[in-house]
Amino acid sequence: MVAYTGIQGQNILIVSSDPANPTEGQIWYNSTSNTLKDYQFAVVNAWAAGGNLNNARQGLMGSSSGTPTASLSAGGNPGPAYTTASESYNGTSWTTTPSITTERSTGGGAGTATATLIFGGDATPGPSTASESFNGTSWTNTPSLNLAKRNNAGFGATNIAALSFGGNQNPSTAEASTESFNGSSWTTVNSMNTGRTALTGIGTQTAGLAFSGQAVPGFSAATESWNGTSWTNVNSLNTAGSGRAGSGLQGSGICFGTSGPSITGATELWNGTTWTTNPNSMSTARGNMTKATSSSDGLAVGGATPSGTAATEEFTGSALVVRTITTS
Repeated sequence: MVAYTGIQGQNILIVSSDPANPTEGQIWYNSTSNTLKDYQFAVVNAWAAGGNLNNARQGLMGSSSGTPTASLSAGGNPGPAYTTASESYNGTSWTTTPSITTERSTGGGAGTATATLIFGGDATPGPSTASESFNGTSWTNTPSLNLAKRNNAGFGATNIAALSFGGNQNPSTAEASTESFNGSSWTTVNSMNTGRTALTGIGTQTAGLAFSGQAVPGFSAATESWNGTSWTNVNSLNTAGSGRAGSGLQGSGICFGTSGPSITGATELWNGTTWTTNPNSMSTARGNMTKATSSSDGLAVGGATPSGTAATEEFTGSALVVRTITTS
């Protein structure tokens, strides 16, 4: 048997209690519990409560490429009217930020917490073409979408590189149309293979994923991959539904919640090829919430329960944890 010191060139630390601030890869022997331990990344795939929004609402739009500790959510429907409210998240609490220009709900979003783009959505008296950009300080009107839509989805890494897709113009339609934003204008590009409304997506302007939604008729489990030019059908979700949200990138992500055909907190995991049902669901069942991150560590914000909620939940895919090493 090869000794640990022969591999690593050092002895294993012997302590009576686990280190308060171990470093990744550190190994030690706990003499109290008589166990060998280390500090490594491990799969968690679980939800935990975060700080509540200041204003309960559903149908928010937000920074699809934010992080669990730096995200922005705006607009929505607290009932009975739409709102212009905007809030930023620091990983612990939400802070009110300057309001958006056009009050609306259920539009698409892209960018980071300090470079956010929101577009489309449900307004008064109907679907909107409005597009607005946030620079970390204030909102500015940007060129409008070519087609007015509500319940559209979007993704993008910044507020000058985004994609808008799906949605509807009236309750009897489900759009497949797609538009791309370059910071100066929206351009119509290749449509999705399946027209859907109240869908969601994750990724960047050149590598994304669209999934779930409501087709006409029925609910959809369809998933499509975007390569910057066209959409390709890939493996479907395990459960069809609308009003879902998602976090991550084209190769790794999560889908969570649903508002139809029933309201649930169900979660599915995407590994770049297939969806797998995750046994851990959100604590608050809801749909029509915003997605807020570009990592597989997700953030579920607001939503319909069926009334609007202020709840925020944080999903951890993997994390550094203390593990007991077993030997035989």
